[in-house]
Amino acid sequence: MNDAINKLINNLDDVPAMPNVVIKALNIVKDPESSIKDLGNIISCDQSLSIKVLNMVNSAYYGFAQQITSIPRALTLLGMNRTKNIIIAVAMKPMFSAQKNKLLWEHAITTAVGCEYVAEHLNISDVDEAFVMGFMHDIGKIVINMQDEEVLDKIKEFVNEGSSIIEAENAFFNTNHSEVGATLSKKWQLPILLTNIIKYHHTPLLSSVPIECSLVYLVDKLVQTKFNPEQLNSKYIENLNIQLEKPEILRDSILDKAAILINDLST
Repeated sequence: MNDAINKLINNLDDVPAMPNVVIKALNIVKDPESSIKDLGNIISCDQSLSIKVLNMVNSAYYGFAQQITSIPRALTLLGMNRTKNIIIAVAMKPMFSAQKNKLLWEHAITTAVGCEYVAEHLNISDVDEAFVMGFMHDIGKIVINMQDEEVLDKIKEFVNEGSSIIEAENAFFNTNHSEVGATLSKKWQLPILLTNIIKYHHTPLLSSVPIECSLVYLVDKLVQTKFNPEQLNSKYIENLNIQLEKPEILRDSILDKAAILINDLST
């Protein structure tokens, strides 16, 4: 950990810990001997999470025909990975939405939905892993956004004047949310794949998983409020081996689909 990241993370008493329910869910899914029942057990211990899972399985986002009223039935329909995705999105919402992070959770959900959507329709990466990759890519901003308000305002000014967010953060912190996020990912003991994506989603070709990083890069750019197709790096798009003649159409599809999930998770 370099001195700049150390200053941001270790000098803050309230840098958040990964919610225990997320750690348990990730461990269950990666354990080949675990079952959907194991996920059900951790959900059943959390009433608010149980309610949210039932709300989700009955939502327009998943579009199941019949009304689902039990957690075991819901998990059977969703499967382990989709259930894990819901647990992560719900359990980490308070962390992503706290204080100056108000829009961070919505961006995380939108990017997650977009990565899942593109991965499924263009056969890029694992669909269920794509959701988590998109959701976690900006976790470094949780720490960045805990810094001095005046500095954050200056960073916004730099970005508005044409600097990239990475350039602006480096100028004031001598590090950036990608590097901080990768350190936080290691601290939380997230999978190596996620740590790599968090660190390199702005520079995919430096990654050992360039396709996955390029996927997150593309969707992250597409869903920006001030989206400019001319700012898409053609080398990263070529890395995905796709034709993207009208990115605005893909962007609209992602935003429409994400709006459904954001609404369902906000009720």
